[in-house]
Amino acid sequence: MAGHSKWANIRHKKAKEDAKRGQVFTKIARKITVAAKEGGADPATNVRLRLAIDEARAANMPNDNIERAIQRAVGSLDGVTYSEVFYEGYGPNGVAIMLHTLTDNRNRTAGELRHRFSKYGGNLGESGCVAWMFERRGLLVVERGEDVDEDEIMLLALEAGAHDVVVEGDVIQILTEPSEFIAIKEELEGQGLKFIGAEISFIPQNTVSVDPEQAEKVEKLIELLEELDEVQEVYANYEVQ
Repeated sequence: MAGHSKWANIRHKKAKEDAKRGQVFTKIARKITVAAKEGGADPATNVRLRLAIDEARAANMPNDNIERAIQRAVGSLDGVTYSEVFYEGYGPNGVAIMLHTLTDNRNRTAGELRHRFSKYGGNLGESGCVAWMFERRGLLVVERGEDVDEDEIMLLALEAGAHDVVVEGDVIQILTEPSEFIAIKEELEGQGLKFIGAEISFIPQNTVSVDPEQAEKVEKLIELLEELDEVQEVYANYEVQ
């Protein structure tokens, strides 16, 4: 497994999300509110909001929840103000970790993250300490199956202008330039492709090799970090030997 991919095992991920649906809704609601506040409440002109709403619908989030999250952004409902903050650090065996958070209290979030890093032999670092190891890419994810023609998907994606196509575990990951993400997504959807994930992500440019025992420690840390409502995404650069 090259790096930490939340798509690496779709069935496991879905089971976890079903068990924590309330927390999933909380995280997505924050994402919708921030997107609407920064780019406007119209998903037709706000790409970030459109992606957040797509994610909400994929998680079966009720429309009322989506609407309330948008209304908080435009001031129709009282609510806290979230800031988008990236935290960086190192996990076990020197694995680089980036966290995308939406928080209403930076000091509290940093303290909680520092505590969780320490619990598994890692440490929260300064801004910029690992960001240079990752590159921002659009990520479209197709689930593999007997009826999925991987060669055809690769050809369609590359013809549409994708940067790369990677087969990993249960999924096919299509990488794009961030500026071309929406256009490629819409073109491939027009070709009949269905995505189980679509987002602007951070992809590691190099990886740290770890054995299965070390990988288990890294994954426990990642799960612990993901349990925080403030944490939207966790990115790491490890590869299991």
